[in-house]
Amino acid sequence: MTEEISGRVCLSADSLDETISSRPESSDFEKILDGALSRRDFLSRSVRLGLSSFLVGIGVTMSASGRTAQGSVRFIDSFESVKASTADTITLPPGFDWQVVVKWGDPLWSQGIDFDDSSRGTGQSQELAFGDNNDGMALFITTDGRNLLAVNNEYINRGLIYGNRASRQPETADDVRKGKAAHGVCIVELVEKDGQWRVVRDSPYNRKITPDTAFEITGPLRGHPAMKTAADPEGIEALGTWNNCGSGRTPWGTYLACEENFNGYFSSIDPNFQPDDAMKRYGISGQDRGYRWATYDERFDVGRHPNEPNRAGFVVEIDPANPKSKPRKLTALGRFKHENAELVIAADGRVVVYMGDDERGEYLYRFVSDGQYRSDSKNNHELLTRGTLYVARFYGHEKGEWLPLIPETTGMSKAEIALHTRMAASKAGGTTMDRPEWVAASPDNSQVLCCLTNNINRGVKTNQGGDETPVGGPNPRARNLYGQIVRWRPEGKDHAANTFIWDLFVLAGNPEVHRDGRSGSTNIHSDNMFNSPDGLAFDTLGNLWIGTDGNYSNQGNFAGMGNNQLLIGDVETGEIKRFLVGPRESEVTGITWSADYKTVFVGIQHPGERGGSSFPRGSDNVPQSCVIAIRHRDGTRIG
Repeated sequence: MTEEISGRVCLSADSLDETISSRPESSDFEKILDGALSRRDFLSRSVRLGLSSFLVGIGVTMSASGRTAQGSVRFIDSFESVKASTADTITLPPGFDWQVVVKWGDPLWSQGIDFDDSSRGTGQSQELAFGDNNDGMALFITTDGRNLLAVNNEYINRGLIYGNRASRQPETADDVRKGKAAHGVCIVELVEKDGQWRVVRDSPYNRKITPDTAFEITGPLRGHPAMKTAADPEGIEALGTWNNCGSGRTPWGTYLACEENFNGYFSSIDPNFQPDDAMKRYGISGQDRGYRWATYDERFDVGRHPNEPNRAGFVVEIDPANPKSKPRKLTALGRFKHENAELVIAADGRVVVYMGDDERGEYLYRFVSDGQYRSDSKNNHELLTRGTLYVARFYGHEKGEWLPLIPETTGMSKAEIALHTRMAASKAGGTTMDRPEWVAASPDNSQVLCCLTNNINRGVKTNQGGDETPVGGPNPRARNLYGQIVRWRPEGKDHAANTFIWDLFVLAGNPEVHRDGRSGSTNIHSDNMFNSPDGLAFDTLGNLWIGTDGNYSNQGNFAGMGNNQLLIGDVETGEIKRFLVGPRESEVTGITWSADYKTVFVGIQHPGERGGSSFPRGSDNVPQSCVIAIRHRDGTRIG
């Protein structure tokens, strides 16, 4: 994520962390690059593995003719591939239409006011309106048939939300109030009429969960000394959630929102403040990203309240159907920069949650509950409060295992593992990854995939904890610009099994620019090339939906790729086809479906982050992040 402020682009979250806590390059790039490119045979073999050993039916078994067992055409064959584009709009195949469902600043209650391009709203108006930079989301259906959309509002573009200020920065207490109110999670009721979706204003289900909402602390860190503050001496209630990136859902009907770059909101008025090693590993320092929350809310001053950052960086659980319910911080799932939370049920009924830590050289995790899921139980929500965390270890011969993060393997207590999960993963010997983002499991549990979006430090620098980032295995390229998608098959299709086999579903690249390992795997060509896979989701028929959040310059290494996009993958054949191209300077993210699968909802985040878009309203209006709905004109199923 980047931000445009006063005409210049700010550092991305991970680049800012590196600036605060820089590490020297430790390797000779040319030697590493030569080694990486010599792995072309491995890459080719790895993709072939995906077309043979992973030929397992997913949801609906595909026949050799490309049709499902029921005779219907594969979705990937049902649309014309979209060309790369730099247009400031949504580009879809012929036969599909899109509409804006809800956008930043839209009031969710009648007492709210319409978005004002000049003021960009106030603290009060934003507290009654949809937040900024929507990311992960999920649609829930209540027992009485209502559609509830839960949406993360990850962060704010300061240059846009404070565009009414000459400084394009927060200058007053109300500016900070407005910025905080644009973060968090929105629950909105939607209704569909004549093929169009709209927000139900004043719905009793409409709800905003912000950095000031009270959360129950659950799991091994509940009541722990590291969680206690002056405002919460018992360490059982934390205020707020922010920088929620990806998402997840549970079979008992709750929404999982994932706190990612939480560190960029803490600062200190003490110019001599020095973070300890644990803070440095999580990017905590005396400098924030310019939000200035500590100026008007003392709990964000890490010098005065050093335990406050310990209360952020978790997966949180929200019940969309119960507006009076108190959301929960799930400390048993670990503390790191969470991307999403993919929940599945293991063969023995235990709950398994896959999670990536989106920072260069960090880890891929799995949580396995102690208890078993029962569809008739009223206590299923307790399953996410007790269990074991694991870190992934990948071996070069396409085998892997999950290493338990327990006192015996880390020398840390269960509470310390939950609090300092990154350190535990380092001690256990996990594989450092190229920024693991969204994880998605196939409908029949045969395979799991994870986007490794990019890593310019691969083979060049250690991670923030000093762990080496060698070239090889699922991270085969030095200074990785393009990213890849790794996948693994749990032993016996059992997500609780400790071993798996893996390959690379795709190695993104640019075959028009490069003629070496940077051109990508064999399923990448001039008509579908992309970079930085980020969002990932399976539909119920086993189609893989891939959203990108990468370089949209359309120049140099990225020539011919255009704006960020949404692609459809067939995990049986390896085929990938471009379905959508987003507007300028946006990320395409947050994929979910209506109950009848005739609508797919997609998030368009930070259009115009560098000043080059006026999407979705056009005519030089302020750009706004939004959720769009896509339908086929003939009303058939999408995916």
